[in-house]
Amino acid sequence: IGGGSICITRETKGIGRGQATALIDVCRARDEYYEETGVYVPVCSDGGIVYDYHMTLALAMGADFMMLGRYFARFDESPTERVNVNGQYMKEYWGEGSARARNWQRYDLGGAAKLSFVEGVDSYVPYAGTLHDGVNSTLYKVKSTMCNCGANSIPELQEKARLTLVSSVSIVEGGAHDVVVKDQSHQSVSYR
Repeated sequence: IGGGSICITRETKGIGRGQATALIDVCRARDEYYEETGVYVPVCSDGGIVYDYHMTLALAMGADFMMLGRYFARFDESPTERVNVNGQYMKEYWGEGSARARNWQRYDLGGAAKLSFVEGVDSYVPYAGTLHDGVNSTLYKVKSTMCNCGANSIPELQEKARLTLVSSVSIVEGGAHDVVVKDQSHQSVSYR
């Protein structure tokens, strides 16, 4: 069990592991099963997709497809209203295991027709405009990363991509840092 952005199963029950580790282990077991039986079982990376590059990472780790609830919840086309939270536009997003969703059948152990405790939260995600624009941008990023890996297909990406553990300092270093960044959308300046 990995962890999605609205999932608190690991907090409430103390089970599970990081999404990447869970995905890699399940894909390894899938591949072993395929070698033994000739039966290929597609794997879904369910949870943990926050940034566009997380999709490419999930595919590189062996996922055949992904759950993208948080991703799609941000767009105009999602069924929730756009709201202003502390000066920033947001969209509502909640987990299946939250009290709001009341998806008892998935989480209850049987017997009582109630949600015994929650395993998800009710939250907001930053508003991202239209689905058309967002998906096009995401696809360009995924394709560009595949190109960087010399891959023309997802199976080729899974074969050629090299995953490396990086430090939190390396992640900061991978973005803009030690400069004053001009924010073109608000004509303000912020220091990173």
